[in-house]
Amino acid sequence: MTRRSWLRSTRLALEVRQRIPPLHRAAFILGALIVGLAICVAILVGRGVGLASIYEEFIAFTFFKASGVSTVIVQSTPLVLAGLSASLAFRVNYWNIGIEGQLFMGVIGATLVAIFDVGPESIRLVLMLVAAIVLGAAWALPPALLKVRLNVSEVISTLLFSYIAFYFVLNQVYGPWQDPKDKFPHSEQYDAIERLPPIGWEQVHYGIVVALAAVAVVWWLVERSRFGIQSRFVGTSPRMALAIGLPVGAIVASSAVLSGGMAGAAGFVIATATEFRLTPAMAAGYGFSGIVIAFLAGNRPFATLIVACLMGGLYVAGESMKVFYSLPDALVGLIQAIVVLSVTASEFFVRYRLRLAHYRGA
Repeated sequence: MTRRSWLRSTRLALEVRQRIPPLHRAAFILGALIVGLAICVAILVGRGVGLASIYEEFIAFTFFKASGVSTVIVQSTPLVLAGLSASLAFRVNYWNIGIEGQLFMGVIGATLVAIFDVGPESIRLVLMLVAAIVLGAAWALPPALLKVRLNVSEVISTLLFSYIAFYFVLNQVYGPWQDPKDKFPHSEQYDAIERLPPIGWEQVHYGIVVALAAVAVVWWLVERSRFGIQSRFVGTSPRMALAIGLPVGAIVASSAVLSGGMAGAAGFVIATATEFRLTPAMAAGYGFSGIVIAFLAGNRPFATLIVACLMGGLYVAGESMKVFYSLPDALVGLIQAIVVLSVTASEFFVRYRLRLAHYRGA
């Protein structure tokens, strides 16, 4: 066979991997992360940033110094909850794109309790958390019912509900809830008793307890409970689940409501630990981040915790770039996108294998 005929009869074949060992998955993700970071380093060097400065300011400070690590933890806490919110819905193939709207409604619930001084001060924070979860879950319910009863696309309905939530927030902060002191479009600040206290180390607050508790509860729910087994079955094969008698509609709707409640908890943490009030911009970006985190974590709770921390470190490093080197927001966003896309692309090589295939008679 000549070289030309051999080349003509050879094709690249794409094969689905039947089994994906955890170590192989981790190796592919790590390799993609290294490639993405190498591209980012090349971009920064091209902008005149030295290699030693890149290591010192972006890696050593972010992940190995107390102030940097505490900032990463604070940034990652609501990301963990947003990632859990997305993963709960994605497990049953319910594409909840309205996480930001549900997060906003969670803040609305917490702010209602704070403004009207609901309940005794000793349990005010608990009541704010409960209200945030309930309103976030309630906001996720109508799109879920539209999906289950009328087969309306949840991508469209959850997104539209996010717009409604956002404009409701605007109505409140420009109207009845506008801060009477400075007249800016935000609510008045929460009282000291209505804020999550610090745990006593750097900037870290008790929101981390909420996030870790949420990870533990979701892990038990999806890995050990009957509901978790059923939801996994529905996510894998809804027709088969329906054929054997599982209440597919109820499971999908329940997963969507749980997703909304988790988004509401994320809003509670942001409002009571960072913003201390309701503001129109507080939910920006959390929906997208939650979706990316859930995808990279494979909808697994403990993996969500790890990915959220890495994502938080990426955001903190981006802010350091802007502060120390006056890099434009567009460049920082580009660098963050390169890292995220590199890791996301690794999923292709995790699931598929490329090999050279020879076709006889070609």
